[in-house]
Amino acid sequence: MSVLDKLTRQAGRLANDVQASLKRARIEGERRLLQRQHRAALEELGERAYELVRTGALPEEPLAPEIAAIESKLMELEAKVAEIDGLRDGANDADEGPPEAASDVPSATTSPTAAGTSALPKQAGPGPGWDAADRFFRPDP
Repeated sequence: MSVLDKLTRQAGRLANDVQASLKRARIEGERRLLQRQHRAALEELGERAYELVRTGALPEEPLAPEIAAIESKLMELEAKVAEIDGLRDGANDADEGPPEAASDVPSATTSPTAAGTSALPKQAGPGPGWDAADRFFRPDP
């Protein structure tokens, strides 16, 4: 067998491997797209079911735990929006001068325990999540 035949055969195998890899990548991409579409369809179904339960068109009993979880998260979202608005108002008040009355919104100068929240431990670095990310993205030596 000549060297040229060996090279031709190896090039043919390499071309087949590349084609198979491209086909596998294309199918994997299509699978991910279908998963995203499936999740979006489930989200739309959930939103529609929630609307129907709120309007009384569907009974609430079979979905009561899920409805309660949704309403709990909505209340948490509203509280966070109010907290953000309070912080914005606090920043605007700081620009205008010292406030005349003490507010319930913690400022940057008050400690978290003074504002009614628990004190969080100070971390020396960016935290354990960053260490894991660094290990994941750094190549092994």
